[in-house]
Amino acid sequence: MIFYHKFEVRWSDLDANKHLANSSYVQYCAQSRMAFMTKEKMGVTQLSRWGIGPVIMNERYSFFKEIYADQTVIVSLEIDGCSEDSSIYRFVHKFYTPDGVHCATAEATGVWIDMMLRKMTTPPDDVVEAMNKYKSPETIVMTREDFKKLPFRPDNVDPAEFTK
Repeated sequence: MIFYHKFEVRWSDLDANKHLANSSYVQYCAQSRMAFMTKEKMGVTQLSRWGIGPVIMNERYSFFKEIYADQTVIVSLEIDGCSEDSSIYRFVHKFYTPDGVHCATAEATGVWIDMMLRKMTTPPDDVVEAMNKYKSPETIVMTREDFKKLPFRPDNVDPAEFTK
């Protein structure tokens, strides 16, 4: 299954070039995920009851066609990667105009965390069931090893470097 969420592009969603700003793409993806979770009965209230929350660890984008003010844009959501227990997931979002023109693609890799312990956790069965509905035959099985393949790793520096 594919989930779709519709947006009307507002003036405040634009950048100086008068097309959809990069920050708006991020916000549209996040809102699409929240709409998906609400539809699947795992909205903010339910997540609070379960004591879990979704955390995006990496997000990347490819842009193909500009999106302008007063246009309608439809953002899809598919799960193209997920660990066996659904603690790790990867969403793919595609941005379309109402006539089906594909304008951009986003990929967001994340985990579920226990809100008290602030550590990765396995979500309740209800979340696993909902996520399973949006997997395809091409959905890959992810593991913690997939985090090592993300493009960036922490690289701490000596704070004295900031005052040089």
